[in-house]
Amino acid sequence: MAIFVLVHGAWHGGWCWKRLSPLLRAAGHDVYTPTLTGLGERAHLLTPEVNLRTHIDDIVQVLHYEDLSDVLLVGHSYAGLVISGVADRVPDRLAQLIYLDAYVPRVGENVEEALGPGTYAQLAEQARTTGEGWFLPSPPPGDFGITADADVMWMQERLRPHPLGRQQPPLRLLTTPAAGALARAFIFCTATTQFESYAEWVRTDSAWRYAELAAGHDAMVTAPYELARVLIGLA
Repeated sequence: MAIFVLVHGAWHGGWCWKRLSPLLRAAGHDVYTPTLTGLGERAHLLTPEVNLRTHIDDIVQVLHYEDLSDVLLVGHSYAGLVISGVADRVPDRLAQLIYLDAYVPRVGENVEEALGPGTYAQLAEQARTTGEGWFLPSPPPGDFGITADADVMWMQERLRPHPLGRQQPPLRLLTTPAAGALARAFIFCTATTQFESYAEWVRTDSAWRYAELAAGHDAMVTAPYELARVLIGLA
C-alpha cells in the first residue's frame, strides 16, 4: 500500500480529486486530499495574509497530525511550489515528489525564478487590477481543459479566488540536501503547453521519472482512470 497526499492547484480545492481518489483507494492505496487555506470549503478563510508559506504549512500539518510517512506527495500546477516547500520542511516524511503538470523549481530557486521570466510580475499586476492587490480571480473552467457541459457547471460552482498574498518576500525552494535527494517524477498533460518547458527539462534528466498523459491540464477531472494508472505505476 502506498500513501498518496494529493495537493490541488490554484483556484481549486480538495474536491477536484473526487473522481481520482476512489480509483487509488480501490487499488489498495491510502489517499488524502487536503484543501489549502482560502480555497474550496476553506474559502471563508481567505485573507491578504494567506500565501505560499501558508499553503506549505497546511500540508506539513496534515503530514504531522495524520502521522504520515513514506508519502507520495503529488502537486498539481501551482502546488508544485507547495510540495517543494514541504520537502524542505519534512523530507523525512516523504518517499517521492510527483509534479502533475506543475511548476518545478530547480534547487535553490525562489518563486519568481521558478515561475519563469515575468510570470510573477504578471500575476501581481493581475491581482492589483482585478483582485484588490492580493488575490487572483478564477479563470473559466475552459482554461483548465474542461469542455463537457456538466463538468464546466460542476467546476464553476467550486472554483474560488486564489490568494497571492501581500508583500511576500522571496521564498527559496529545495534548499536542503535531504529535499534535493528525494525521488521525483513529472507527469506532463500533453493537451496543454503551459508546462511544456518543465517537461522538456525533466524528460532528459536521469534523476527524474517522466510520464505523459493525453489530457488537458485538469487530468484528474477529465482523465481520472488514465491518471490513476500513471500514479499507481509511479508507486
